[in-house]
Amino acid sequence: MAKKILVVDDEKLIVKGIRFSLEQDDMEVDCAYDGEEALEKVKSNKYDIILLDIMLPKLTGLEVCQQIREFSNVPVIMLTAKGDDMDKILGLEYGADDYITKPFNILEVKARIKAIMRRTAGKAEPEKKPQLVEAGDLQLDCEGRRLYIAGREVNLTAKEFDVLELLVLNPNKVYSREKLLKLVWGADYPGDVRTVDVHIRRLREKIESNPSEPKYVHTKWGVGYYYK
Repeated sequence: MAKKILVVDDEKLIVKGIRFSLEQDDMEVDCAYDGEEALEKVKSNKYDIILLDIMLPKLTGLEVCQQIREFSNVPVIMLTAKGDDMDKILGLEYGADDYITKPFNILEVKARIKAIMRRTAGKAEPEKKPQLVEAGDLQLDCEGRRLYIAGREVNLTAKEFDVLELLVLNPNKVYSREKLLKLVWGADYPGDVRTVDVHIRRLREKIESNPSEPKYVHTKWGVGYYYK
């Protein structure tokens, strides 16, 4: 089945180029040119991934991403201005799974899309991974990629789930920020360890009753993060 992708950018030539290239790989591509149109399309369609520019008319990409996260965990890749670290960090804060800096090579875009799709498809050794992990009031459905805390479902982004799953399946094992970045985002990911910190902070805000005194995801100062 063809993967369905939404490309959101107000620069029509960029959208046209991305669409043409992705369709060459047998992907189905929808397009939107402002934030409001993008949000409406996400509400009325099911996408496998969204490419979302930050600078958009009507609603910014950050606002769109934030609103999408209120009802969907579809992977979102933000398109950010060259060298603007704050855009990248804010994109992750608002729930994006990844970012690509403009100007970009279309081959990089396609590689990032395929990497995220491989991860979200859950094809990495599923027979060795327990389908359901229960620890106290935390219940992690690895096959359905869903998390429940005290019976209540908690919506996580694809990357947040990947981080939590890795930690939960390896309790008390401390992972450095560099190791988490490599395992979850891949060895060729161009971002830095701040990406990990942002996702850990967002994860704690969602799953911990008191994020400053975490019950699940702990910090070993000067070393890294672990689940207990």
